Amino acid sequence: MHMSGYERFYDKVGKVNGWDFGDVKVLSEGVEWDFVQEVKSRCNSSEVLLDIGTGGGKNLLKLSPSLLFAIGIDLSKEMIQTAESNLRNSAVSNIRFFQMPAEKLQFPDGFFDLVTSRHAPFSSKEVFRALKTGGLFMTQQVSESDKLNIKKAFGRGQSLNHEDGALKKRYIQELHEAGFSHVQALEYDATEYYERPEDLLFLLKHTPIVPDFGRDQKDFNTLNDFIEKNRTDKGIRTNSKRFLIIGGK
Repeated sequence: MHMSGYERFYDKVGKVNGWDFGDVKVLSEGVEWDFVQEVKSRCNSSEVLLDIGTGGGKNLLKLSPSLLFAIGIDLSKEMIQTAESNLRNSAVSNIRFFQMPAEKLQFPDGFFDLVTSRHAPFSSKEVFRALKTGGLFMTQQVSESDKLNIKKAFGRGQSLNHEDGALKKRYIQELHEAGFSHVQALEYDATEYYERPEDLLFLLKHTPIVPDFGRDQKDFNTLNDFIEKNRTDKGIRTNSKRFLIIGGK
């Protein structure tokens, strides 16, 4: 795709399924868990779940058969509208979505059996308050060294030059301070191959990996150089580094 093509795609990508990563073609090697499956294996049909930073709600829709009831919240009004649209287009009846900040959960104490947060900020104190005694909190987050070759190519990026593992340590400390026990953490550093330039461009447009991506024409030149240097038979290579924390109340 020529540079003019990149820019045309950049302009239109947000108008078509703007935050839906379902059509992004990417191959991952070395992924050690699937977050939805990890949550599913720990819930049952008598439980109530809260999903913080639910986005378009697709993960919650996948979990719905395993739960009595579920609530998804997101700070973004646009995301909640997308989630509600996805809900209307499904056969699911045991989910509700609300626009709400994670720092001030508008639910009674001890209301949920399980709270989840995937790639979204959360308040350990609020999660602890909203969980029942014996409840479980699960969060998957992005590590500092995620997409490291992309961030180095642009000379800027999310958590670039930050100590790898610092966020995981902070979250674990905050969970202990909030009162959680039996806190455990896992991590992986997988290799990702994006099939097409469009797939990588979608990623950069819809995540904070490279802040303000596309505002400067130089970004497209840098992206083009990155693609050429990291193109392989499997796709355009980068990495996906994640950590998973599980805490019990």
